[in-house]
Amino acid sequence: MFIVHIADITMFYAPASGGVRTYLDAKHRRLGVKPGIRHSLLIPGSHLSELDGVYTVPAPALPFGKGYRFPLRLAPWRNVLQDLQPDLIEVGDPYLTAWAALDARRQLDVPVIGFYHSDLPLLVSNRMGNWVTTNVEAYVKKLYGNFDRVLAPSRIMADKLTSLGVNNVFVQTLGVDLQTFHPDARDPSLRTQLGINENTHLLIFAGRGSKEKNLPVLLECMRRLGRRYHLLLVGSSMPVVVPDNVTVIHEFCPVTQVAKLMASADALLHAGDQETFGLVILEAMASGIPVVAVAAGAFEEIISAECGLLCAPNDPVAMANAVRELFSSGSAAFGQQARLHVERRYSWDAVVDSLLGHYHAVLGNQWPLAANG
Repeated sequence: MFIVHIADITMFYAPASGGVRTYLDAKHRRLGVKPGIRHSLLIPGSHLSELDGVYTVPAPALPFGKGYRFPLRLAPWRNVLQDLQPDLIEVGDPYLTAWAALDARRQLDVPVIGFYHSDLPLLVSNRMGNWVTTNVEAYVKKLYGNFDRVLAPSRIMADKLTSLGVNNVFVQTLGVDLQTFHPDARDPSLRTQLGINENTHLLIFAGRGSKEKNLPVLLECMRRLGRRYHLLLVGSSMPVVVPDNVTVIHEFCPVTQVAKLMASADALLHAGDQETFGLVILEAMASGIPVVAVAAGAFEEIISAECGLLCAPNDPVAMANAVRELFSSGSAAFGQQARLHVERRYSWDAVVDSLLGHYHAVLGNQWPLAANG
């Protein structure tokens, strides 16, 4: 039987990785059981190795990089791709691995798809200032203009790429594990552990405490909400000094623990205004809890009116008012609708089937009939 071989390549893969690793792991599991498809995943590691179709390519560790590695040599990545001889390559970051994939394309004569997971000009300007924005935008246009097709996780990201002059851009949303993130994961003892009673509304935020998450807005929101509300912050790089009605878990938690904490809360609180998608939003909704977030980034695309409330960005007063409104309107009903919403639109099975449509489109007649099963 003819088998189509798809290879993913990215440096965005580490023990404490976020959305890109979640996407790649979900995809690798599902493509692994599809008839007529072979899937290889190339990620950075300390040495060259392979296990169950996951290939590690040597790359130096980033100092204080929480397990991330930054490839500096193009040849090792290109050589692994040439040895694997995939029929299609998908690129998951805009750095050296992307150029390695394009270099391999010249040798293999196969299509390369670029998935634009992060807003590179915005990330760079946040850290270095706006003076570099024009150069970074030109770089993005040059790199992504080389791909046979470009995928973006949200309409706002697709529109940004199009505005830079990148063609052939398609929206491809991400998904959520509906079995792991489920209302049944709720832990009835969590409130006792936190020292709060049943009448206290428990809010949660999970993720990295990076600048773009706007955690000071959450903390000021909690100061205004007072003791009838309690916030649980879960993740690395969280603030140390917090109000009395905030508890911090200062570590990266396994996905099953995050799922348990999500399902045990009453709502997710998110002040980030630069999200390209927002997987944590889907995880909360899959857990059966509603969301209070800001009307910015991709949130307006994935949070419907039945699933939660949106408020003005960078405004703790507006966020506190939205939280009060959510609970006065019946948060449980919002949570039930949120679960139904992600079941209908964001299962990983549906996402992978949509991806196969993109692969089929760029491969054309090279796509085997068996892979449609």
